[in-house]
Amino acid sequence: MKVVVIGGGPAGMLAGIASAKEGNETIILEKMNTLGKKLRITGKGRCNITNNIDIEEFIENIPGNGRFLYSAFKNFTNRDIIELLKKEGLETKVERGNRVFPVTDNAQSVIDALCSTLEKLKVEVICNAKVIDLEVEENKVAGVNYILNNKKENIRADKVILATGGLSYSQTGSTGDGHRIARKYGHTINTLKPALVPFECYEKDICKDLQGLSLKNVSIKLRDKVKNKIIYEDFGEMLFTHFGVTGPIIISSSSHLIRYKNIEELLKNKMVELIIDLKPALSEEKLDLRIRRDFEEYKNRDFKNSLDKLLPKKMIDTIIKMSGIDPDKKINIITKEERTTLTKVIKNLKLTVSRFREIEEAIVTAGGVSVKEINPKTMESKIIKGLYFAGEIIDVDAYTGGFNLQIAYSTGVTAGKNIVE
Repeated sequence: MKVVVIGGGPAGMLAGIASAKEGNETIILEKMNTLGKKLRITGKGRCNITNNIDIEEFIENIPGNGRFLYSAFKNFTNRDIIELLKKEGLETKVERGNRVFPVTDNAQSVIDALCSTLEKLKVEVICNAKVIDLEVEENKVAGVNYILNNKKENIRADKVILATGGLSYSQTGSTGDGHRIARKYGHTINTLKPALVPFECYEKDICKDLQGLSLKNVSIKLRDKVKNKIIYEDFGEMLFTHFGVTGPIIISSSSHLIRYKNIEELLKNKMVELIIDLKPALSEEKLDLRIRRDFEEYKNRDFKNSLDKLLPKKMIDTIIKMSGIDPDKKINIITKEERTTLTKVIKNLKLTVSRFREIEEAIVTAGGVSVKEINPKTMESKIIKGLYFAGEIIDVDAYTGGFNLQIAYSTGVTAGKNIVE
């Protein structure tokens, strides 16, 4: 069988590997000048390869059509990708949140290992090849048309795997080409939105004052102010930026918020509140005791000089402003009511989410080819025989932590295998 994989990201590379292992003549067409462009920048250049939890638990971390992936995860697990890399001499390590990284802390080493596997399996890789269309005969894939060196080329094929990615990080080659092709041949493309993306906030002045400040071990809540309902809760690390907030727990929360009913209207009307608890390990009572101890130690100081042990230096002025307490007030005359207000501000620092950042800045794309039109056991189109899908082009997306890359590997392998239904 002759198989053409369109796209040389993680999904495309694993599809190529799986196809070649089945004995197929396999070709990967990549529009960029090298494979794995987006993979190179994942995990801040370190590549969060996968997650170390049991594969059965992965579905819980995939808010975007997770159940569709049961068969794919059985076909190729997190242990399988670790073993594949190990065979190429690349060891891995497990870090906070069960995130798996290469011991090299270098994403390029992951790409090199996958490319080495492709080479050993004699997979042909053609870079700088821009696919313009498929050849479809009697509702079945027959080939691929592409441009290489300003010349139109054609490859006849028994099977074509679309692994062209989403719309995020377009400089890596993800520009929606696969979605256009899929739509042309009858597939539904569910609305493409940013998933795993930072938030902008209405309180720009506060965010600018705190820009660059990273908070660890804080908890957040997202609240629908109309329904007085908590949409999402999390604990971990976040970061203030000039436009709002980002960081792992913020980015993960965006996957929930993007799917929330009437979200655009709520954001426009300032009805989505982000509540940050700076001291989640302490109840209000225990935090008050802590503050009283600090005040006792600094009783002869001004209020503005009493919070150094409690808060990051960059945050002190902001918290003082939000508390409404005179910064020059002596500690020994601060009232119980003022202390209570300070406690509540520290436990409930509130910002208002105004919008998601652009899809270009999203880690992954939500939306894509409808899973209703793809066979979950094979990744084959239910509309065009011989057409398969893998990775971010499909309407599936997960939280941060290596889950999205595992989706790419598992769907890629499933698409590449010669599974007969």
